[in-house]
Amino acid sequence: MTDWLLDRTFTSSSGEVRWATLGSPGLPPVVLLHGTPFSSYVWRAVARALAQDHQVFVWDMPGYGASQKSAGQDVSLAAQARVFTELLAHWDLGADQDGGGGRDPKGPAVVAHDFGGCVALRAHLLHGARYERLALVDPVALAPWGSPAYRLLGGHREVFERLPPALHRALVREYVSSASHQGLRPDVLDRLVEPWCGEDGQPAFFRQIEQNDQRFTDEIQDRYAELDLPVLICWGAEDSWIPPDKGRELAGLVPGAELRLLASAGHLVQEDAPAELTVAVSRFLGVDRPRATPPNPLPPAPLPPATPSPAAPPRTSP
Repeated sequence: MTDWLLDRTFTSSSGEVRWATLGSPGLPPVVLLHGTPFSSYVWRAVARALAQDHQVFVWDMPGYGASQKSAGQDVSLAAQARVFTELLAHWDLGADQDGGGGRDPKGPAVVAHDFGGCVALRAHLLHGARYERLALVDPVALAPWGSPAYRLLGGHREVFERLPPALHRALVREYVSSASHQGLRPDVLDRLVEPWCGEDGQPAFFRQIEQNDQRFTDEIQDRYAELDLPVLICWGAEDSWIPPDKGRELAGLVPGAELRLLASAGHLVQEDAPAELTVAVSRFLGVDRPRATPPNPLPPAPLPPATPSPAAPPRTSP
């Protein structure tokens, strides 16, 4: 469990949030948002790569991963957007909750997956959070969303949270597995499933499904034309949870948005195509630009003096 450790805690309006940073503090900031039913763990490969050129902020949303899970907790998309705005102020990134500027008034770059996309969009459009640029990866952003099975689970939380633990674990494993087109390694699948098991995890799994309502995207869907910042939309070409046509539709609603389809990747792009996603995001963030010439470079070494070629022997007539 030490291969991905969120070692810091923030007390939010929806409970304790675990978070961490990678990369040097002086580098440009980028914040990664996970979706459901995942955690920041899905960003581990991308985050470590981006940390070469950025200070990367990762966090588990309330009710997810290592963050607090409790009865009666508000883990709705509306609550997550408020918490994200609180975190940005805590990190001194972009506008704070009083409208002032943080360490960088333009705000951080934000990369958001699945319902993290809705969280990032709500924080920006409804709460005034500032971003330098925004990358959306298979986001929950357009109606309709939520499969019949998803709605069944959310509509009968009180029944499903009483499942025997072994049956519940099998249900969650099957559900999480279906997000990948390539298939998840057993250790990765175990890591993604584990937070949803046990005394706190099992009710938390159905609590977050019950509270994820389409009205939270309906409230902002007509405002995507207001986005006035660079936007990249990445989509797994084999996403069976949210089809790529939703990516094309979203790109048509956001002025100047760039759409990138990632071949052979399902909804969980970070696991199916981590290298391809990292390249797409890195280029969008600008880290593949040539590095600036270091200050006061050493002068080039002088060339050695030319050595005259030996004279050719005189030619003689036959």
